[in-house]
Amino acid sequence: MAQDSTNIIYWHRDLPPITAEPISEQMVEADSASVPGTIAHRDELWDQYYEDLMSKVGVQLEQEVRRLGGDYAHVLDETVDSRHNDVTNESWLHGRFIYMLYRRLNQ
Repeated sequence: MAQDSTNIIYWHRDLPPITAEPISEQMVEADSASVPGTIAHRDELWDQYYEDLMSKVGVQLEQEVRRLGGDYAHVLDETVDSRHNDVTNESWLHGRFIYMLYRRLNQ
């Protein structure tokens, strides 16, 4: 399977280019937008806020790759759960993403 050479983030089974060398394992965390009430068992809201979370973590991963001097991030593991603040009665999704940072080898 050919990879787009402009791709920075590779998810799970998608692999970075063979010309990339691993630098270090890293982790980022992100939160979705919040919603009044709970989203624990409401599938439509879960999907909507999961999409928001993934959009935010994509931006954050690209920023971290640049900040750390890498070229690619290969997401190895993700954990997403719902959070709730009883005081404000708001819920949101929280994600933790472990990734390997890669840099392009000089050719």
